Amino acid sequence: MRALFRPPSPLWKTRVYPQISPSFKAKASPRFFTQSLPKPQQYARQHEGLNSIRAQSSRRNQTTLYYGISTIIATVALAYGSVPLYKMICQQTGWSGQPVKAHDIDGDPAERMIPVADHRRLRITFNGSVSDILPWKFTPQQREVRVLPGETALAFYTATNKSEGDIIGVATYSVTPAQVAPYFSKIQCFCFEEQRLNAGETVDMPVFFFIDPEFTKDPNMRGIDTITLSYTFFKARYDKNGVLTTIPMAMA
Repeated sequence: MRALFRPPSPLWKTRVYPQISPSFKAKASPRFFTQSLPKPQQYARQHEGLNSIRAQSSRRNQTTLYYGISTIIATVALAYGSVPLYKMICQQTGWSGQPVKAHDIDGDPAERMIPVADHRRLRITFNGSVSDILPWKFTPQQREVRVLPGETALAFYTATNKSEGDIIGVATYSVTPAQVAPYFSKIQCFCFEEQRLNAGETVDMPVFFFIDPEFTKDPNMRGIDTITLSYTFFKARYDKNGVLTTIPMAMA
C-alpha cells in the first residue's frame, strides 16, 4: 500500500500556466503580443514635419518683429516731426482751429484792420497749458477781452521755468469754434517758435491779433459771440540736423 500512495504536492510548488486558445490568437492584433517600432522612414517624416512647423513659426515671429519695429520707428518719427507737420497742415487747411495762412498779415494790415462799428462785440477768452514733461507754468494774464471785427487787440501770456536747467519750449495754438479759424488773423504770435527759458526765468509773451471783418458777412458766424484762443507748450530740442523738434514723452 505504501508503494501505491503518493502524497499531493504542496500548493506553493504548484505552477499554473495560462493557455491561450488558437482562436483568440487568430483574432487578436499582433500589437497585443509585440510592440512594433517605427521604421526609419517614419522617423524621417516626423523629423521633416517638426522642421516645417519650426520654420513657419520662425517666419511668423520675424514678421511680427518687423511690424513692431516699423511701428516704433514711425511713432518716433511722427513725434519728432509733429510740430512742423502740424503747422504746415493747419496753416493750409485751418484744421484744429488754427488760422489759415491766407489770413496772416502778408500785405498791408491796415486794409483789413477797420473796426465794424455797427457789429456786436465779440468775447475773446484765453487758455494756456503745458505738456506733462515740461516743467513750466504757463497762464494767460487776462481772462478775456472784447473786440469788434476789424479791431486789433493785444493779450499777454506768462511763462515760468520751474526747473533747475535751461529748457527750450515750442507752442501750438488753436481757435474754437473751429469754423472761426479762417477769420482769426494774428499779427504777432510766439507759436511754433523757439522759446528758451533759463532756470527760474519768467517772461511775458504777447499776442497781437484781430478778427477779419469778413467775419460779419459769413452767415455761419451769426450765432457766434465767444471765441477761445488756446496755447499749449511742448518741450523741444535740436536734432542732429539742427531742426527744432518736440521731445517724445517716452524719451523724456
